Amino acid sequence: MKMVIAIIQPEKLEAVKTALFNAEVHKMTVSRVRGCGQQAGYDEHYRGQIKNVHLLEKIRLEIAVNDNFVQPTVRAIIKAAQSGKIGDGKIFIITTVQS
Repeated sequence: MKMVIAIIQPEKLEAVKTALFNAEVHKMTVSRVRGCGQQAGYDEHYRGQIKNVHLLEKIRLEIAVNDNFVQPTVRAIIKAAQSGKIGDGKIFIITTVQS
């Protein structure tokens, strides 16, 4: 069994969920997270002040799948979330220990 963890853009969540359902992956945990990477944040003007925003809003998906569902899960996430720009996200695959 593997744990697939994906960090994606918030606006891609519905497309990723649809792609996962089409790949017959129906169980997942979704969390709102903040983080920074190569995008390095942006500057925002608020009430005449310039504020540096370094932690950007992202969505974290956690999906536990059997070994034969790892590749379809990863393919579905990439197909739905990829825009070709910096900040599309990351996918991590972790082997879980079964007792």
